[in-house]
Amino acid sequence: MATVVGVVFRKDGKVHYYDPDRLSLRVGDEVMVPTPKGPEFAVVVVPPREIPDPGNSRQLRKVIRRATDRDRQQKERNEFRRDRAWRKCLELIAKHQLPMKLVDMDYAFDGSSITFYFTAEGRVDFRALVRDLASTLKTRIELRQIGVRDEAKMIGGLGPCGRPLCCATFLTSFHPISIRMAKEQHLPLNPAKISGICGRLMCCLHYEQDAYRRFLRWVPAVGEEVETERGKARVAAHDVLHERVVLELEDGEKFTVPATYFGPPPQEVEPEEEEVEDEIVEDTDEELSPG
Repeated sequence: MATVVGVVFRKDGKVHYYDPDRLSLRVGDEVMVPTPKGPEFAVVVVPPREIPDPGNSRQLRKVIRRATDRDRQQKERNEFRRDRAWRKCLELIAKHQLPMKLVDMDYAFDGSSITFYFTAEGRVDFRALVRDLASTLKTRIELRQIGVRDEAKMIGGLGPCGRPLCCATFLTSFHPISIRMAKEQHLPLNPAKISGICGRLMCCLHYEQDAYRRFLRWVPAVGEEVETERGKARVAAHDVLHERVVLELEDGEKFTVPATYFGPPPQEVEPEEEEVEDEIVEDTDEELSPG
């Protein structure tokens, strides 16, 4: 067994796992952890727990230590520098008249690098912008173009349901979403009804997809004719949540039967690989660098 602890570098960011190195950590504790860009400030969101040894536990990096007052002061200084760098980047984007929208940025804990995240409709030649930023801010500069789903996750907002965006609250990674999911869930294929504020199909289409797919393997499809004790009938509708099927007789009379009427439920199977249809998903869930 291996012991791991989960931390995040930004609010609602992706959870990264480390070896707690015998530290007694709780949710909310502030720690310093190693990253490819050097030590970073992080917050514990998953307390230490044991998991089956994956075989590479020796490669699991260890928490360096608990954050000190000096670390917190450094983090506050970085926030001040971050605001200055943000304003300067916006100023230079306008100066160079670049067709890009600045979304977010990461400021390395030791100040050795700054990563700016932006969206744009196409490729942007930002070489002159990088030179000016590096000259002004005196540090290494990286610009990274992201997709609209990552933009929504960073900025946040309210979804069509009226609740805060899933991606900005609890989702730590994006699943491929296809129009096929909406079809299988008998949803109206109206972009205004099934798209989120990012303009892509809503992530929540994935939540109940396994249940719908299992149900569709279990019962006849809508429109299919079946033999019943009352004669031939046509499948008029599915009630997936209650696992029932609405049948319609030749005389127009409708009645409901449980899904078990058509046999035992299917055994659990591996989810099918989703095909991305109509270029619905263009974003790759590229892990954003910590900061």
